[in-house]
Amino acid sequence: MRRILTLTLMAVLTAPAMAWAAEAGAGDLPKAFAFLAAGIGFGLAAGLCGLGQGRAAGSAVDAMARQPGAIARIQTAMLLGLAFIESLVLFVFVIAVILLFVKS
Repeated sequence: MRRILTLTLMAVLTAPAMAWAAEAGAGDLPKAFAFLAAGIGFGLAAGLCGLGQGRAAGSAVDAMARQPGAIARIQTAMLLGLAFIESLVLFVFVIAVILLFVKS
């Protein structure tokens, strides 16, 4: 069920890029592919990073429940891991913006 929901969410996130690609027209094919690549890449990155963050946070909460004495260390490691996971989405966002606004 989660996979279906995840794939549906990623499809919804890429739909605006497909609409922009259709607006670009057949005469501007590289720009249309840039819109598609940006939308699909950002949709995949956002969806999969969301799953990774959920799994990381869930595992950290489970570890905190099992070892209450190590909460500070677990929380620090979790926040650092979440920052690294979120940075992937930000990098993909920057690449998507570059793809969309570079003159071809």
